[in-house]
Amino acid sequence: MNSVVSAPLWNSDKSEFAGMLTVLDIIHLIQYYWRTTASYDFATEDVETLRLEKLREIEIELGVAQPPLLRKHPENTLYEAAQVLVQTHARRLPLLDYDSDTGHEVIVSTLTQYRLLKFISINCHQEIQKLNLSLRRLKIGTYVAASSPNDVPEGQSPYHPIATATLNTTVFSVVHMFSELSISAVPIVNEDGIVVNLYETVDVMTLVRSGSYQSLDLTISEALKQRSVDFPGVVICTASDSLGTLLQLIKKRRVHRLVVVEGEEEEKKGGRKGRLLGIITLSDVLRYIMGAGTITEAHEPRQTQTTSSSGPPSEGPSSPTILTSPSISTAPPMS
Repeated sequence: MNSVVSAPLWNSDKSEFAGMLTVLDIIHLIQYYWRTTASYDFATEDVETLRLEKLREIEIELGVAQPPLLRKHPENTLYEAAQVLVQTHARRLPLLDYDSDTGHEVIVSTLTQYRLLKFISINCHQEIQKLNLSLRRLKIGTYVAASSPNDVPEGQSPYHPIATATLNTTVFSVVHMFSELSISAVPIVNEDGIVVNLYETVDVMTLVRSGSYQSLDLTISEALKQRSVDFPGVVICTASDSLGTLLQLIKKRRVHRLVVVEGEEEEKKGGRKGRLLGIITLSDVLRYIMGAGTITEAHEPRQTQTTSSSGPPSEGPSSPTILTSPSISTAPPMS
């Protein structure tokens, strides 16, 4: 039960599919009660009788984007399903059929970005081997806008447009980021910008399930102590890693995002190894594979040597590594 991050909603009156309940819905709910309720006791009583259909009203009140009502038939092609995921930025797509006796909708399964990309990584082996250009060249992901710490405009986060937190940030503050930005993870950095961890929406759910949701004002450092001991760690890579290497990783383990950090190449040019450079989600990877991305000259934060798009690829890609929680030690590179 602890691994469930979404569930289909069913309208029993109309006998039809009514949408998906996701972790982000629960994050919005926490944000709503924080804004509108002064009493924790009232919130806990009210949530016991809250009908799920009210979640959409809460989203309107919060001013956050409402999830589209998506669906596909199991006989549709994977390409069609991938197009929907890319165009709507959805992380999952319900597959619906119709009961031959009643004509009512039947929820068959749910296709996720991860399942789709894993299928591609397993069944398109030869094509993946050719994807040897670096992530920097392919411009996959979101990267820190400033080329160096000295170029950050006054009043702007040095990691803009990436939302970040520190070990001293409160969980409530990160919940606000999740809800207002509709994101599912925030890199945790130290005073030098070195990535030390990652805090995710599922971590908030761990607190809720353990009954600690009344203490969401605890710090990220304290919250991470309640994380499961079998947490797999944060997957980090550098901008020199290739898309092919990333897809090989997806084939081997369940990965939802990679944190891009400065590596040896950036360090040689005045950067700092391990400093936050960007973040890559499965949406970014799927969007590129579907043809929405082109090989252009990517903006390279923490200024690195500019490489012509017609020139040779960057130096050979390394394997993404695992940043263990909560220390900064790094496990051996994955093969």
